[in-house]
Amino acid sequence: MLTDKLNRPLRDLRISVTDRCNFRCSYCMPEEIFGDKYRFLPHAQIMTFEEITRLARLMVSMGVNKLRITGGEPLLRRDLHLLIAQLAQIEGIDDIAMTTNAFFLTKQAADLKAAGLGRVTVSLDSLDNEAFRRMNGNKADVAQVLDGIATAQKVGLNPIKINAVVQKGVNDHTLVEMARFCRDNGIILRFIEYMDVGTRNGWKLDHVVAAKEIVARIGEAFPIEAIAPNYFGEVAERYRYTDGAGEFGVIASVTQPFCGTCTRMRMSPEGQLYTCLFATKGVSLRDPMRAGATDDALQTILADMWRGRDDRYSEIRGAQTLIGIDDIATHTDDNSKRIEMYYIGG
Repeated sequence: MLTDKLNRPLRDLRISVTDRCNFRCSYCMPEEIFGDKYRFLPHAQIMTFEEITRLARLMVSMGVNKLRITGGEPLLRRDLHLLIAQLAQIEGIDDIAMTTNAFFLTKQAADLKAAGLGRVTVSLDSLDNEAFRRMNGNKADVAQVLDGIATAQKVGLNPIKINAVVQKGVNDHTLVEMARFCRDNGIILRFIEYMDVGTRNGWKLDHVVAAKEIVARIGEAFPIEAIAPNYFGEVAERYRYTDGAGEFGVIASVTQPFCGTCTRMRMSPEGQLYTCLFATKGVSLRDPMRAGATDDALQTILADMWRGRDDRYSEIRGAQTLIGIDDIATHTDDNSKRIEMYYIGG
């Protein structure tokens, strides 16, 4: 079994298929930076479906059993269902999922399901339309996302999950409403602490609503109890409603880091591989592949990357939090070089 320096196995591959997005969420792609003149990756630099599938197949042979398609907004990648169909033919994959804002899901859900996509996670930060538009750069209404979710449920892309980034003073007043909606509609909700990913979202610790507070607020509205993880490396702390109406979770990478069980490798649209969401540099697999590298040579690069991995950014940042640093982003080495979340997914 391939493991890194902290004895963590390689199990999950997150594949970003585009750096483009139709939303301009303030915590990821703020409008003032990613405006009409922003230059995204040219098509020639982006990996082809065949290149992505080749690398995914190699990583599955090295231990990966879960694939997640991300972006940017993955549904902006033309004919995405064709990639899903190729990935679905790889033996040894237990789960193919996708994270999306669901804006385009109504038209594409059926084709994606038929191609082999198992399930979707939808980014939806609030059911309050004013709060939601404030967070997505005024690009979409809640109703448009809910239409996509309903279609996904109808075609069987289940279980549906919703990811909601929680920002103090922006959408934290809508947490119980979101929990109630997901309870009533058979959806698994994941609240995410506002993270200091990348360099452009103006992150400060006092913008974070801690996981313990989120759980307490939901617990005041509905009786809940903690439950065990589904598998090694699951990032969410899980809670079930004691009346049997499903579950929710909290991803607490700021206040309760989970680096010790991280099993994820991330692939950018142009074939850069990263071993951490907070990485400052990656390793290109596209370039050697296009230069004629054999499968064995590519596997050697991948194995060396993982065996040399010692990333634990969130744990280090957590230790800084405990000693009172209130603006961690300005105190982190090489912060200005950290990769942006829209580039390698969340």
